[in-house]
Amino acid sequence: MNTKQLWIGFIAVMVVCFSILGIFGYELYLQKPPIPDKVISASGELLFTGQEIRDGQSVWQSIGGQEVGTVWGHGSYVAPDWSADWLHREAVFMLNKLALHQQANSIPYNKEKPENQAFLKSLLQKDLRTNSYNEATHTLVISDLRAQAIKANMEYYKKLFTNGKDLEKTRVAYAIPANTIKNDASMKKMNAFFFWTAWACITQRPGKIITYTSNWPADDLVGNHATSAHLFWSMFSIVMLLLGIGLLGFYYARNQDKTPVHDHYPDKDPLINLQPTPSMAATLKYFWIVTALIVVQVLSGVITAHYGVEGKGFFGLPLDNILPYSISRTWHVQLAIFWIATAWLATGLFIAPAVSGYEPKFQKLGVNVLFGALLIVVIGSLAGEWMGVMQKLGLVQNFYFGHQGYEYVDLGRFWQILLFAGLIIWLILMVRALLPALKIKSESRNLLILFVISSVAIAAFYGAGLMYGRQSHLSVAEYWRWWVVHLWVEGFFEVFATTVIAFILVKLGLVNIKTGTTSALFVTIIYLLGGIVGTFHHLYFAGAPISIIALGASFSALEVVPLVMVGSEAWHNFKLTKSTEWIKKYRWAIFCFIAVAFWNLVGAGVFGFLINPPIALYYMQGLNTTPVHGHTALFGVYGMLGIGLMLFSLRGMTLKHEWREDVLKYSFWGFQIGLILMVLLSILPVGIKQTIAAVDHGIWYARSMEFMQEPLMQTLRWLRVIGDTIFGLGSVGLVYFVVGLKTGWSLKK
Repeated sequence: MNTKQLWIGFIAVMVVCFSILGIFGYELYLQKPPIPDKVISASGELLFTGQEIRDGQSVWQSIGGQEVGTVWGHGSYVAPDWSADWLHREAVFMLNKLALHQQANSIPYNKEKPENQAFLKSLLQKDLRTNSYNEATHTLVISDLRAQAIKANMEYYKKLFTNGKDLEKTRVAYAIPANTIKNDASMKKMNAFFFWTAWACITQRPGKIITYTSNWPADDLVGNHATSAHLFWSMFSIVMLLLGIGLLGFYYARNQDKTPVHDHYPDKDPLINLQPTPSMAATLKYFWIVTALIVVQVLSGVITAHYGVEGKGFFGLPLDNILPYSISRTWHVQLAIFWIATAWLATGLFIAPAVSGYEPKFQKLGVNVLFGALLIVVIGSLAGEWMGVMQKLGLVQNFYFGHQGYEYVDLGRFWQILLFAGLIIWLILMVRALLPALKIKSESRNLLILFVISSVAIAAFYGAGLMYGRQSHLSVAEYWRWWVVHLWVEGFFEVFATTVIAFILVKLGLVNIKTGTTSALFVTIIYLLGGIVGTFHHLYFAGAPISIIALGASFSALEVVPLVMVGSEAWHNFKLTKSTEWIKKYRWAIFCFIAVAFWNLVGAGVFGFLINPPIALYYMQGLNTTPVHGHTALFGVYGMLGIGLMLFSLRGMTLKHEWREDVLKYSFWGFQIGLILMVLLSILPVGIKQTIAAVDHGIWYARSMEFMQEPLMQTLRWLRVIGDTIFGLGSVGLVYFVVGLKTGWSLKK
């Protein structure tokens, strides 16, 4: 395919896929679970109001939200899924009451004969699954028996989140500090929200036999089972994957003879005479911050992981009162986004003047101002998140300056707006530096245009996180959150990465400009074809209709298709390190690109597809199979690429010097080996055990204290220390090396 055809394909994919995303996003908005104005019992007792449910969502967000357990399967993994836990506790209470009232001998449900248990379950499921919401009056009427179960749950959760002495062991197992909720009014509101999330999980849609969350979570007691739709669209996704792989293989086979052979490499480094401009040199401090944030992120990750085996602190140190799990995990996730984004943005600022050969007026000032703004956002947002979780802010102030409670977009709205403004400033700095090169009709112009488009997307699509409000419906907030997490991070960062790597290899004379351009455009089309609509695979059970499951399963399978060819990419990049003597200067940056290809296949491909099909995610959502994908894709792909781009930029600043690379070599392999052991020895085995438990007993059990505190599960959690330690030492080695470039100990004399 020629460049013009590829651009037509790119535009077509963008228009069609975003139209689908928008149309069915609106469908999700129309079919989201309703929030009743009143929840009353059959006898007329008012239990909750709609405003209490909304305020309860705000209370939940203020304590960390998705960083304290999960709701509808999204969040963190030490505490339970509150929607599944509430629902199961409600069911057990009602079954015991039914058993005691139905039988003359008054025995509890678990002592009943199987035939009696089946009868009682049918009564329970009829009560729970029947949709008694009146759309005309916006009133939900529940049975008096269910009202009793709700009150029992409210008392249990009140003890759990305040200071109930009989639940101290449970709090420790879930890493929830005593008095997380400070007053009864807030506790009642959060209970109202938990009830509503569980109600959506068990209540059938009008005229349907499937619940608002598509029968999630799995729980035989309440009649939540996988449906034929889950199975059909899972099989269809596998067919789509195989079809996509076959078509891609055919395309490569057909076009490999047409690809120009690039077997002559420059005798000297094409960048040997590169003179960093003032703005390029000013990016150095960005990379210092990157390495510092990596270390802090790793430390917060160590503390977060340790909370799984010692819920009140760190090897006897009582940290939970000053650095609770919800904060350490928030910082761990947030810092990953910050340092990866900073590395990428700084590389863009370094490359732009190098590509165009033009240093705009006041460019250095802009780079320095942006640096200061990013520091303010990082420090301010982390401090605000701590104040929010420690309940030092009101609910309104918490949303704007504290903790939003949504994973990956935890920072308060004020800091979110500042970060968005910073990205716009970065985009302006990028475009003004690239503008002279864009005006020249050269072979590299198409690659430059793609580079600018990806830069625009990085700045613009973060703005999707501003589309929901303080008390937006949870389904709506999840829809826009995944625009940021999936489209921004996994989509357009991928496009930016593809383009930047192509630019680097072309600039070094290692790839033909025409080949680099067509390859970058083709890969971008394939990524976005599956990735844009594939966003829906995160929303299977977030109150979305079945159409979301169908589209998410079909298109997300296509995301894996381009990853089957990364072995070829990795081998090509490895051969480049052997091509000439001077290329050895860049070998660790190229090794990072090889690692990106490896983790793209394993982390994004294998572990990503593991949890993509609806039938798989039905049982795996909210289990440790998700962080397997999260760690290997976020760090393995985007993190290693950020490090590789940083090393390339630092190499460009120190071309006149030879590096001492022993520490860098140790750091690189420390990251790879540490991540492999972290996953294979701990996170993956825990996830597999949980999946088996979820299939056999239900999600509630797979996340329960009883299961997660079993000796084997605790041993598997402890085994993470091995990989974490090696990984942590790798991060220390990277910091030592980068600092040494300034002090001189990383340079040969």
